[in-house]
Amino acid sequence: MGTSHLIMGTATDYITGQTVPDTHDERILQAISRFLVEEKHFAKNEISTREKLVLTVDGKTGTVTVNFVIRISDRAFALVMYGPGSIVTRQRPALAAARLISPQVIPVSVITNGDDALVMDSVSGQVIGKGMESLPSRDEAILKLNNFQPVSISADRREKEQRILFAMEVLTEQECIDFTCRV
Repeated sequence: MGTSHLIMGTATDYITGQTVPDTHDERILQAISRFLVEEKHFAKNEISTREKLVLTVDGKTGTVTVNFVIRISDRAFALVMYGPGSIVTRQRPALAAARLISPQVIPVSVITNGDDALVMDSVSGQVIGKGMESLPSRDEAILKLNNFQPVSISADRREKEQRILFAMEVLTEQECIDFTCRV
């Protein structure tokens, strides 16, 4: 069993103030929260945490937790997903989440393991920066949003993005529950 499941007590969520289980992963999420507020200058009320994205594929339903969604003046700017290990394998699920969680594609998506990060243009899927420091600051985000033309995806594309996210997140988590992560 990985250290992400070792509960060492409780902690206070930096953004919401809620009590959360204190795990190694949670400590990294809290460091990301502090970085977004203290280094990138997003207001706490512009960052939603632990948003649930419900997916249904072939009659099966699953839920993906999106770690952070940054919204400025109610316009989604960035989605940040955390996952331990290799971030390269998590690029596609992060892009799919950025294309599904709002009616329009969220312009920027980030995947990080707490050490490394890839910042991506969610429309094209291209990597536009490496490292969390390459995530635009709040001021840069406002400029980007002012010049961003909202993009929606077709129903067909939406279904494909759901399949990708379902396979890479929901089924993988279920496999862990059923086989790998048993105590």
